[in-house]
Amino acid sequence: MSSAHHPRFRAFTPRDLDGLLQRVPLTADQRLALRAVSAVLPFRTNAYVVDEVIDWSAVPEDPIFRLTFPQAGMLPAPDLRRMTGLLVREAPRGEVLRAAHEIRMRLNPHPSGQLDANVPVHEGRRLTGLQHKYPETVLVFPRQGQTCHAYCTYCFRWPQFVGEADLRIATDDIEATSAYLRAHPEVTGTLVTGGDPLVMSTEVLRRYVEPLLEIDTVRSVRLGTKSLAFWPYRFTTDRDADDLLRLFEKVVASGRHLALMAHFTHPQELRPAVVREAMRRVRDTGAVIRCQGPLVAGINDSAEAWAELWDETTTLGAVPYYQFVERDTGPQGYFGVPLYRGHQIFRDAYARVSGLARTVRGPVMSAMPGKVCVDGVAEVAGEKVFVLHLIQARDPDLVDRPFFAAYDEGATWFTDLKPAFGASRFLPGLEAG
Repeated sequence: MSSAHHPRFRAFTPRDLDGLLQRVPLTADQRLALRAVSAVLPFRTNAYVVDEVIDWSAVPEDPIFRLTFPQAGMLPAPDLRRMTGLLVREAPRGEVLRAAHEIRMRLNPHPSGQLDANVPVHEGRRLTGLQHKYPETVLVFPRQGQTCHAYCTYCFRWPQFVGEADLRIATDDIEATSAYLRAHPEVTGTLVTGGDPLVMSTEVLRRYVEPLLEIDTVRSVRLGTKSLAFWPYRFTTDRDADDLLRLFEKVVASGRHLALMAHFTHPQELRPAVVREAMRRVRDTGAVIRCQGPLVAGINDSAEAWAELWDETTTLGAVPYYQFVERDTGPQGYFGVPLYRGHQIFRDAYARVSGLARTVRGPVMSAMPGKVCVDGVAEVAGEKVFVLHLIQARDPDLVDRPFFAAYDEGATWFTDLKPAFGASRFLPGLEAG
């Protein structure tokens, strides 16, 4: 693509935070609090997000500012006081790191069995850079893709980014990945994720994707990415943007379904013209863009935001896919939305869009048993209940079977729920908690 405008990617990290916050009328204490949060939870943004997506006239309420910059409430108050105290007295780096580690370990860094129940074993060896939760799908975490163009403040994969090797899921053993997939013909789809695999050069991404095309039983390839929102130039003017699109064409030409699992959180991310051009170029390769994101307090917790997001992505030729519930990890206490309210927002937004946008499913919890969808609130046999079903499950026998949980206005996650009608379990094989 020829263009006179070839932006160069420039990342901002915690050492740039104070300078960036000079744009906002914050007190010294407020800036200190945000620095303290960034010492525990990851912070990274880039010049595109800062200059082209954030509306600085609306900060601190601007949704993209809240999406990418730390907020004081992301840490429990005692932990925030502890970290600010360390920064004020300029504690040794080792002491700050130890305190941050202790706090992280209390924030449920790996929910839903990521480090145990989901790790596959091949020929007696644990493949720690893969996740195999559902029979037909394997997730691949390339070692070179364990970062993002910018970090979302609510990210459930925050442990990948905090510099603690024991918390990271990553592999560069492409041969072992291929061997495992060949040994498991029930796996028909792979999701290459991270981090964000599109932070890698096309040459490196190719090393992970092309071997998948040698495995006949793999019929679909998914790439999980936030790059359309956080660095759309990856598809337009980056040095190897055209090479990336040729790789997409190769996957499609192999007869496989290629899906870009695009993470969009707010319609504001779709407004720059370069995003629309990037989406057009991706679709021209034959790839399908499927859009998903979580419902998060203070960023997109309104029916208006979701209806606009689904309408716009549909107009741009993408497919609304999932509205997720904020996971039970990291700053969930700050960003989580009660399930009853989440369903109200979903239903109200769903009612406002055309049938073409009603491909979306939600609100969905990626919990230990599988993807639990909140279908609504009802009164059954005189009891107010949540109506739920599993869209996907570790045990395929549980898929699409309705079940009921006792109504709880404070519930924000599956483990908060209890079976309705005094039962001991939701379904045979599906236990509470």
